[in-house]
Amino acid sequence: MKSRFIKFLKDWMLVIGMISGASAYLIYAQIPSIHTAGPVLEAICRRTQPILLFLMLFISFSRIEPRQLKFKRWHIRNLALQVSVFLILCFTVIWAMHSNTAAAVWILRHRVLFETGMLCMICPTATACAVVTGKLGGDMAQVVMYTIIINLAVSVVVPLTVPLLYPQAGITFIAAFSRILAKVFPLLILPCLAAWTVRWLMPRFHNWLASMINLSFYLWSVALTLAILMSTRAIIHSRCNMLTLIGIALISLLCCVFQFAVGRRTGRREGSRIEASQAFGQKNTVFGIWMGYTFWNPLVSVAGGFYTIWHNIHNTRQLYKAKK
Repeated sequence: MKSRFIKFLKDWMLVIGMISGASAYLIYAQIPSIHTAGPVLEAICRRTQPILLFLMLFISFSRIEPRQLKFKRWHIRNLALQVSVFLILCFTVIWAMHSNTAAAVWILRHRVLFETGMLCMICPTATACAVVTGKLGGDMAQVVMYTIIINLAVSVVVPLTVPLLYPQAGITFIAAFSRILAKVFPLLILPCLAAWTVRWLMPRFHNWLASMINLSFYLWSVALTLAILMSTRAIIHSRCNMLTLIGIALISLLCCVFQFAVGRRTGRREGSRIEASQAFGQKNTVFGIWMGYTFWNPLVSVAGGFYTIWHNIHNTRQLYKAKK
């Protein structure tokens, strides 16, 4: 009985995590007596998430040798497509800001939807992507390499465009670059350095850590629960009207479907369909929500909440198919 229960938890861990995260916030919202603890609970969630992400990537790097991190052709194709679509949407909005045509007026009226597409496209690959890729039978090293590449690209591309999109905000390239790098470095570079230091200085501990195959998955399940909880909070407390909210949800869904499908196609030639699809489609939505709230219209950050739901539904389906 106990073994069957444990097997059930393993098979449906992601679904349980998603339902638990959404339910936890909905229950909290219906009990006013515990709302005073809200700021403390929010602080705990925000501090716990980076720790979980750090540990997941640390364990992933522990299972990857440095020489396994190599450039693949699909890295270039994914990167070029990801940045190109972002820049097309970005410069469409910038053109509309300096034009008086009917098309420009329409674009500015629906600017939040264009920025939703921008956020969903340029949002970097999730640190947990390697965990899912490994579960699906893919090469974790390829995904980790792309995670590094796209995070560095975002650190340059976004700061270059923010002053053009929001000139009145007074955000310079250096200021935006520094803020993004401060977010990227602790959750991307430090786990890499820490894992490789342990590999060289503590080989026994490293071997034990590398043998903990499912540990990253369980950490991701907890991180997923927190991410869904925070996403539910962001959606409920968004100041969007219902039509705008539906529009953001649909745009984020289309971006999710597009990126998983195109990623699968770009990696097919090299036998890396799983890796390219996951690297393109699975996003670091916590970082995306922060980026939208910090640099763009705060309403755009809601797109990160919706995208969290869409890409985790897709991954749950993929993992279920892989087990079958």
